[in-house]
Amino acid sequence: MGTKILWADDEIELLKPHIMFLENKGYEMTTVNDGSEAIEEIQSKDFDIVFLDENMPGLTGLETLDRIKEAKPMVPVVMITKSEEESIMEEAIGGKIADYLIKPVNPNQILLSIKKNLDTDRLVNEKTNSSYQREFRELGMRIQDRLDSGEWVELYEKLVFWELELENSEDPGMQEIIQMQKREANGLFSKFFETNYLSWINGTADDVPQMSHTLIKNKVIPELSNQPTYLMLIDNLRLDQWKVIQPILQKMFRPDKDEVYYSILPTTTQYARNAFFAGLMPSEIQKKFPDKWLNDGDGGGKNQSEKDFLGWNLKRLGQDIKFSYNKITNHAAGKKLVDNFGNLQNNDLNVIVYNFVDMLSHARTEMEVIRELADDEAAYRSLTISWFEHSSLFEMFRKIADLKAKVIITTDHGSVRVSDPKKVVGHKNTTTNLRYKQGKNIDFNKKDVFFVRDPQDAFLPKQNVTGEYIFAKDNGYFVYPNNYNHYVKYYNDTFQHGGISLEEVLIPFAVLNGK
Repeated sequence: MGTKILWADDEIELLKPHIMFLENKGYEMTTVNDGSEAIEEIQSKDFDIVFLDENMPGLTGLETLDRIKEAKPMVPVVMITKSEEESIMEEAIGGKIADYLIKPVNPNQILLSIKKNLDTDRLVNEKTNSSYQREFRELGMRIQDRLDSGEWVELYEKLVFWELELENSEDPGMQEIIQMQKREANGLFSKFFETNYLSWINGTADDVPQMSHTLIKNKVIPELSNQPTYLMLIDNLRLDQWKVIQPILQKMFRPDKDEVYYSILPTTTQYARNAFFAGLMPSEIQKKFPDKWLNDGDGGGKNQSEKDFLGWNLKRLGQDIKFSYNKITNHAAGKKLVDNFGNLQNNDLNVIVYNFVDMLSHARTEMEVIRELADDEAAYRSLTISWFEHSSLFEMFRKIADLKAKVIITTDHGSVRVSDPKKVVGHKNTTTNLRYKQGKNIDFNKKDVFFVRDPQDAFLPKQNVTGEYIFAKDNGYFVYPNNYNHYVKYYNDTFQHGGISLEEVLIPFAVLNGK
């Protein structure tokens, strides 16, 4: 079926060359001489677009527009007029016109308006697909290169860019291709990370990326000034989730920095976020604060001392400043902080930890309805946007923007969608996390894991004499042989963290200034 166009103009006979031009392009044209006829046609037939003369006898173009919108509110209407009066333009735009053309119009203007209103999605889709196809080979060759830590960041940023660009592609094959490239990249990144991680954290490598435990020292402290600075740590925020939130914030803020840093292992809140605030690796925190560090098997919350760690770290770094720390774990707490926002303006640094994205990840695992709402990465991003736009966090950003203040946005780790179960056997005290295990005498397939025999090598706490660690790579997750099928069914295609993948390790750090 061709595109159906209704054109209403009291001088329609003079527009025959335009009509013939469009018919030769394959469009089905219906023409009428006044607004009443246009309304009759729109009520009895389906049209893809309407061209409407603004100055017609009887019902005016604006009156006709109102009636058309009552009958078929979703049909785009293009207003054509001789008048350039601002009041008429405003009235027409207020009537939700799709486009506005000033007479005399030529056929190409009409054709452009049709394509702009009806074919934009298709044209953008085709352009996006062809652009990615051109870059596909280059990305494939780049993935196979011996990349350093900075080049891996650049490659991952490109993969995320194309994943978002192709998200609405009508060609499922293109989406499959980008996912295939991501899987290939993840496999090679895991090997790269496994090869270099211990030398990075032990300071024996030349190419040491920015990591969790030095982020406050190297990235946050230099941003502090004589005005209050706000540090928003959104737990478990992936780079792709940040990229879909970013355009919303750019309406209120000017971007200053948009970077990526490396999370330490395990990529979990207990380890990575404590390291972030303390400026120390986990085993160093355990040694420095033996009464504040809790191991995996200990009861109680593992992140209850973040404020103490932060205060100690700031003093160690010579920052004798006034700071606040707030952790938001539910809507009521977020609303209370928004209501008391004025209290924060007397501080040099305001740290706000939001746990929603992490809760969303866990809820998706535990609740069937959330799993159905976010059944893939695209839906997961969409759910994140919906939450963000209606959250107390968004209200907080509004208040910060009103003050034209600086805000730092970051996270402690990301998460990966797991789909490759790996069998492991461990002692009864082995930790339960699906992406890493800590315990003694763990039985595993060496090719499936990054194995750390001595926790001290990775600055990790040792819970017993033989407390080794294993980390899942790429999209793998650990499952015990007993009840294997049950756990695979339950956890397959859930978002998990703790191991090594692009999505977990390479995470955002951004600095914005209120406009």
